[in-house]
Amino acid sequence: MDGAILAEHAEYVVYAIHKILDQYKVSYDARTREGAAASSGSLPKNVILVGHSMGGFVARAAVVHPHLRKSAVQTVLTLSTPHQSPPVALQPSLGHYFARVNSEWREAYKAQTSNTGRFVSSPALSDVVVVSISGAYNDHQVRSKLASLDNIVPPTHGFMISSTAMRNVWLSMEHQAIMWCNQLVVQVSHTLLSLIDVRNGQPLPDSRKRLEVFARMLRSGISHNFNRMMQLPSSGSQMHRSVTCPQNIHWNDEGLDRDLYIPINEVTVLAMDGRRRWLDIKQLGSNGKSHFVLVTNLEPCSGIRLHLWPEKGNLASSLPLNDRVMEVTSKMMRIPSGPAPRQPEPGSQTEQPPPSAVFWLGPEDMHGFRFLTISVAPRPTVSGRPPPAASMAVGQFFNPEEGNKDLSPWFMLQSTYSQKELLLEEAHPLAVKLSFSISSGLLPVTLSMNTVGCGIKNSGLPEEEAGDLESSRLCKLRCFPPVALAWDDISGLHIYPNLNSETIFVDSSPAQWSSTQQSDKTIVLLLVDPHCSYKSSISISVSAAASRLLLMYSSKIVGFSIAVVFFALMQQAYSWDRNLHIPSMLTAVESNLTLLSHFFPLAVLPIFFAFIFSFVMSQPFPPFASFTSISLICYIFANGLIAILILISHLVFFVAAVTHIFIKARWQMWEYNAQLIFLQRFFNRSSSFFSLKVVRALRANPVLVTFFIAMVFACLVHPAFGLLILLLAHFFCCHNALCSFLTASCRGHEQNNETVDCNGDHYKVSERQTYNFDGSFNRTFPSEDNSNNPDSSKSFGEAQLDVFHHRHGLLILHLLATMMFAPSVVAWFQRLAMGESLPWLLDSVLVIGVILHGICNSKPEFNSFLLSIPGVPFHHVRLYVVYLIAGYWAYFSGLALAPDRAFYAMASVGGISFILRMIHRRIGETKEVSYGSRKHSHRH
Repeated sequence: MDGAILAEHAEYVVYAIHKILDQYKVSYDARTREGAAASSGSLPKNVILVGHSMGGFVARAAVVHPHLRKSAVQTVLTLSTPHQSPPVALQPSLGHYFARVNSEWREAYKAQTSNTGRFVSSPALSDVVVVSISGAYNDHQVRSKLASLDNIVPPTHGFMISSTAMRNVWLSMEHQAIMWCNQLVVQVSHTLLSLIDVRNGQPLPDSRKRLEVFARMLRSGISHNFNRMMQLPSSGSQMHRSVTCPQNIHWNDEGLDRDLYIPINEVTVLAMDGRRRWLDIKQLGSNGKSHFVLVTNLEPCSGIRLHLWPEKGNLASSLPLNDRVMEVTSKMMRIPSGPAPRQPEPGSQTEQPPPSAVFWLGPEDMHGFRFLTISVAPRPTVSGRPPPAASMAVGQFFNPEEGNKDLSPWFMLQSTYSQKELLLEEAHPLAVKLSFSISSGLLPVTLSMNTVGCGIKNSGLPEEEAGDLESSRLCKLRCFPPVALAWDDISGLHIYPNLNSETIFVDSSPAQWSSTQQSDKTIVLLLVDPHCSYKSSISISVSAAASRLLLMYSSKIVGFSIAVVFFALMQQAYSWDRNLHIPSMLTAVESNLTLLSHFFPLAVLPIFFAFIFSFVMSQPFPPFASFTSISLICYIFANGLIAILILISHLVFFVAAVTHIFIKARWQMWEYNAQLIFLQRFFNRSSSFFSLKVVRALRANPVLVTFFIAMVFACLVHPAFGLLILLLAHFFCCHNALCSFLTASCRGHEQNNETVDCNGDHYKVSERQTYNFDGSFNRTFPSEDNSNNPDSSKSFGEAQLDVFHHRHGLLILHLLATMMFAPSVVAWFQRLAMGESLPWLLDSVLVIGVILHGICNSKPEFNSFLLSIPGVPFHHVRLYVVYLIAGYWAYFSGLALAPDRAFYAMASVGGISFILRMIHRRIGETKEVSYGSRKHSHRH
């Protein structure tokens, strides 16, 4: 997770590509010298790149590398690769590197034109095809949204497919398993081999043909069009072209002379009887039942065939060779099949087998035809693979509207605490479409299907004794196991065979700034036996929903956390500017959650600005309800995380300060002990070292020393180490301020002095100082009751407490900045033995800006400046306004799932603070000013 490392890897990939191609040339020259080059064929001119995770992005970066030879790479296949952005964009240079590479790819797919718009040359990547395979919902590191190629590679040169929608795979897999999953490895291997032209042994030169190979070998063929009830993926012109079965598969012609005419809407096949079923499309497809669906476990062509007839054919056993009769068997789409039921003896059947293929026909597909025939092969004469132990096929003409069930948001939210049930009566449509108004990528749905009837009445036995068991046994013999097909706008198809009780996951990305309206919903199509009745139970797991929330919106929470800290610093700067006590960070965070005064302008208003920005930029609007609610939930969650971080840091500081004061007090009691005389002699001798001029200069300018050391580490070693130096400076300052405050409090309690308030009217007795875990202190100082009075003076302890709260706020902000470089630091340590390189300039510059913020705002009085510059209408420069703008920027960065952009706001605040300090010194302002004059009368 480091931009510099990815750039180095891209250079190495370019070197490896050139080395491989040159090695072929060396081998060719060697064969030429031996006289064997004539039969060796042409030399390879390009390689196929296959990359996993960041390796896939490195492969794309190598393709647009300026040193790569032309046309050296024409095919790129990636596995679980984040193409859009890093999974959690934290390091600024990494996000910048992603944006630069993606921008180069977009430009490389555009035709080169002159200034007058005249065509100059074809796009630089016109021959490059990219296919991205995602691991779907089990990949917790790279979601399908990140693996998408939208707005990077045009659809004519690439596509993204989920592993759950891949032919012969149908599985979701985690980030590492996608490299060794046997189903996927075999399918990908066959696909890559299919890219080779058998005539010359080279990859297919035509990019269109290579993309067709990828689509044919990887895509399942099931349409994603929900509104058309999943019509066949072929267009109308392609549909009305006969696609016959292979000629090497033939049946015994003696079996098909026993035709059956089906008079009802449903057709059932329970055995391979060698018969042909006739279905009258005009009669059975009336009354709105214009769609036909068939599920079966028979093999297409070798076990079952389907034809469309314009008129009733003869009863001859052989199929007529009429061009008007269209065979549509090859349009059958395979789906994953669950385990087949065990049969106690050959030829017997105790349960219906699960379906392994599905077939759809719409009214436009059957237009111009009168009959549909379903031909089943006879079991003894099947050629090819052996027949299944139990065979089944169920078809139905149905009306799609009868099977639609829309589940409202209120229905889904109710299912989080009480299980909801849906009843499917007998003679229901075979395809039942459930429309979940809230995506199951956000609220995973646990769906259970229980068979409650199949049209079989119990024999005289009491129902409570044997009726249910007998009905269940008979229903298993009659009803095939349900199948659920879930679609997602991003990741595509997810299939759940043998549905009993499953949690429906889709790898959707709803409620994001770039989300479409369709991503807010999930469509689940149930293939259930129309002979049977079912009771469906729907429930939502709160724990699963919470884990999905953290998984999908972690980047948004990180950006919001930075915004929360900026808003808290704004509260502190505003209080100082109004001559009030600086509140603790926890108090500032709590005040920002006040509904009307702060929560609406800080949390709700930026969301409306995001919608306005989408309208101005002509971008698609995200779903309003989910986008707003999820953003607010993430904002509240970010406040909670920052509050926990503040409480932990408060506890650490308090324990360290109490320990320090205790040790210091014991040391003062023991310093005259004779046993410690040798320590005094040691300190006396070491005093000569501290009297050196250089040491005295360094001790006199600790801020300058801190800045110099931090900048050296940030520019020459790693930016995170420069931030660590700044954190140490904040820690020692907070520690000293808190120790001074506690010491002053203890002395005030011991002496029990009576002090006069600022008006001098009466006396107040000091009370015991207590520390509260919310970050505040119960003060004993007489100015406590007048803390909100601008004219009140502050004691020494109060001044130290203000310093502690101020530096503690800077510490929290810069701690978050340091944590954003944690993945880069881990990668840096792993590469120590491989040689070191200087950090990227962008990271170093931004970190220097953050360091300037900590240095130039080291004191509370620097929260505002009074400037008198000729021509400048603003005399007061208030830093809380700068914090507010920076907080908004970080908020928008979180909405865009790019928290690394918040680093630009941190650096900008540091640059502004540095400029204000320089101007302040230049105009000779030596008095400390804020909003008016601050009083600093300390009572010791």
